[in-house]
Amino acid sequence: MFKLLKVSGSSLLPKYRDGDFVLVSKIPYLFAPIKPGEVVAFRHTTYGTLIKQVQSVKPGGDEIHVVGTQEHSVDSRHFGAVRKRDLLGKVIWHIKKPAKFAI
Repeated sequence: MFKLLKVSGSSLLPKYRDGDFVLVSKIPYLFAPIKPGEVVAFRHTTYGTLIKQVQSVKPGGDEIHVVGTQEHSVDSRHFGAVRKRDLLGKVIWHIKKPAKFAI
């Protein structure tokens, strides 16, 4: 029902940084459809587990186009739509990596 994932990379900078954690759940999608702007985690056969922002959802909700906020992001512009069955869920909580303390 819930998965805790560590953010790796810079695809969703500046909001999500390398080393942050996100809590992901499918529960929100039991009550409401996937919407553009939401951040989701999914499995991709080539790239593994990815976290991206929903750009658009095909009518019926089975195909989701996702993007990163960076120009170099590997996303639907490279691999096409994500299938709904590959979704791990919606990011419901963002845990930021603690800033280093100055000494």
